[in-house]
Amino acid sequence: MSTPAFLPSTMTTTAAARPLPHVRLEPSRGWVGLRLREVWEYHELVYFLMWRDVKVRYKQTALGAAWAIIQPLFTMIVFTLFFGRLAKIPSDGLPYPIFTYAALVPWTFFANGLAQSADSLAGSANLLRKVYFPRLAIPLATVLSGVVDFCIAFVVLIGLMAVYGVVPTANIVWLPALLLLALCTALGVGLWLSALNVQYRDVKYVVPFLVQFWMLATPIAYPSSMIPEPWRTVYGINPMSGVIEGFRWALLGTDSPPGMMLAVSVAVSVSLLVGGAFYFKRLERTFADIV
Repeated sequence: MSTPAFLPSTMTTTAAARPLPHVRLEPSRGWVGLRLREVWEYHELVYFLMWRDVKVRYKQTALGAAWAIIQPLFTMIVFTLFFGRLAKIPSDGLPYPIFTYAALVPWTFFANGLAQSADSLAGSANLLRKVYFPRLAIPLATVLSGVVDFCIAFVVLIGLMAVYGVVPTANIVWLPALLLLALCTALGVGLWLSALNVQYRDVKYVVPFLVQFWMLATPIAYPSSMIPEPWRTVYGINPMSGVIEGFRWALLGTDSPPGMMLAVSVAVSVSLLVGGAFYFKRLERTFADIV
């Protein structure tokens, strides 16, 4: 066959000789690496999945993003009435509404991220069956989407602080690290639960009870200063204890810095995240067949 007149002969020869790139997908076996570089290569997908979750969350709602404010605000009102006024629980010398709301902002971010990431794989079943991408992208995007709600609720917190005359301290520079700790905790537990939820759909019914129990075990309505040492340090096994007390210390200037409790919380959070990621990757090969 003669070469077309509009194509140089060298170009056609080179194109014919160059092999086409291809990727072969095979199911993993046993414990495999996390392949975090692959997740980074799909960072645009994580971004679009995150905004999809944000849009779907408030689609066809009358109040829209206002729910990011209503949930912690009304919880704060209930806590103030029953724990602050009736039970007279101390608040480290701070106005009880501010004391509680400063804890509810990171807690709501964590609780919503945990609940939504636990069901994220089952909710994306059609996507899992049709397209290849790192499955870690789904729970990661789900947790990251909660940052939008956190920022909205945080603006209200700053407004309440202005109303009560509470001035942020210089320790506010630690807030991004504390938010990252809450994100790592939500993602770590979410990876465990989302992988389990693919095999056992009972998990999504257990999650609400887990969140309620976890909330009672976290110093939201009460200060951790009520717990004597050394039990206060042991209390850091609950990673959100370090996050909550860290938020109050960094933002409100409480007299009880988290110290060792925060160190324990960081260690537990990192363990949950690393363990959850490896467990997630181990079960990843079965997701498309079972979900």
